[in-house]
Amino acid sequence: MADTSLSTLVKSATRTLDIIEYVVSRGRPLVAQEISEALGIPVSSLSYLLGTLVEREYLVRTGRRYASGPGLARLQTHAPVFSLADRVAPLVRTLRIQLNETASFFVRRDWEVEALATETSEHALRYAVTTGSRAALHGFSAGKALLAALPDAELDRYFAETERVAFTATTIVAAAALRAEIDDIRRSGIAHTREEHTPGIHGMGRVARIDDEVVGAFSVAIPAVRFDAAVERRAADLLIRTADLLGSS
Repeated sequence: MADTSLSTLVKSATRTLDIIEYVVSRGRPLVAQEISEALGIPVSSLSYLLGTLVEREYLVRTGRRYASGPGLARLQTHAPVFSLADRVAPLVRTLRIQLNETASFFVRRDWEVEALATETSEHALRYAVTTGSRAALHGFSAGKALLAALPDAELDRYFAETERVAFTATTIVAAAALRAEIDDIRRSGIAHTREEHTPGIHGMGRVARIDDEVVGAFSVAIPAVRFDAAVERRAADLLIRTADLLGSS
């Protein structure tokens, strides 16, 4: 990263902390113009920072005024209570920044996966995942990773209870072929989809555990035109590292 870019990031972080400290110190809701004048932050820049702080619940907005939010109170408790979505969101965001490809975290809902957190690539050509959207386990790399983590008895139940739909010409639906794929995932720790849900998109996934309990799976979605051996290695390394970070948090 260039020095100018680093300087910009540091300045943005400093301004964000200044906003939080100023709003809290005033002890009353403030309009954006008051904050702008007090801290010397242009309103155009301030609007983006305030929006981010509201989104993360460090501030709340009522009408035109901003006040401290529940996110700050949560940080101040002796034993902060964070949901799984809270815990994975910064890891998903970092994964997206490091790879600049769409990154997500999925949880299993019966025989489907549900997107709990997602960050979209900044490339013009990209794949987007909607938070809360669901898909069949066999179609997404995160779903395959979760299948590979199932005990054999549970995996047998999956094959007995599901009729797997072919989303594309390359979707693996046959039980024998999918079982062979699951065996490969168990050996490598990384699941793949090769244009199996969406043409032109390669997916890679890694199961995540907390206290040795499977809680979901991280994944990245990469357009085939940008997917090569080097990208695959980097994505695999980042997925392993990200899952390990969640497990140690």
